[in-house]
Amino acid sequence: MEMKMSAMQNMSAVQSDPARRGLRSVRGASRPGRPARRARGWRAACAAALLACLPGLALAAADAREQLQSFVDRVQSATGQFSQERTDAKGAAQKPQSGAFAFQRPGKFRWEVRAPYEQLIVSDGRHVYQYDPDLAQVTERNASQAVGASPAALLFGSGSLEDVFDLQTRPDRDGLQWLRAVPRTPDAGFVHADIAFSGGLPRRLELLDAFGQVSRIVFTGLKANPDIPAGQFRFAVPQGADLVKMD
Repeated sequence: MEMKMSAMQNMSAVQSDPARRGLRSVRGASRPGRPARRARGWRAACAAALLACLPGLALAAADAREQLQSFVDRVQSATGQFSQERTDAKGAAQKPQSGAFAFQRPGKFRWEVRAPYEQLIVSDGRHVYQYDPDLAQVTERNASQAVGASPAALLFGSGSLEDVFDLQTRPDRDGLQWLRAVPRTPDAGFVHADIAFSGGLPRRLELLDAFGQVSRIVFTGLKANPDIPAGQFRFAVPQGADLVKMD
């Protein structure tokens, strides 16, 4: 969802190696992959960014943990904009990204990177599609496998969040209330996600992925429970684009 909602990004070594993850081309041979900084982390950075789409709930007295649970319980859809910066394991900064997102429970989202390049990630609840226009390539994944225990599960899931995440209240920082979500499964693709709240709204998301990269996402213009056209969560492979399915 860079929050490119694309956002659900950060892949494991198995996921980033086509020979091991079992890719098969449906519409022609797959084209050369995007540089690692753009291809990796699609799941955690797309979806991950989405998890901060909280409404303006009247939770000023609640801590970040309570605000997140209230969001999961009450918010069925949201839209907004995001900006994202990422540093690698050595601290080198990559080009910032910006775009827009939308989501709707259960499991539907749209994460659109508009600058400095274009990329689109769409989930219809059954499949997650990543479209890279400059490569004329679409990657399709099963939604349950793509989201799994990723930050997107915090956003789209229901029930007890602690079934899949260890939720830890963190000290206040920069005038914001922080919560850390640590996945209970080792194949989540990220180490932890820190979410910052203020006045019942998410302000930032900081994600440490399995490669040592840190993504910092800022959310703006959030709207809770808007009416979103169903077409926002549908995807058709553009003419001339290759479709690559992940087993």
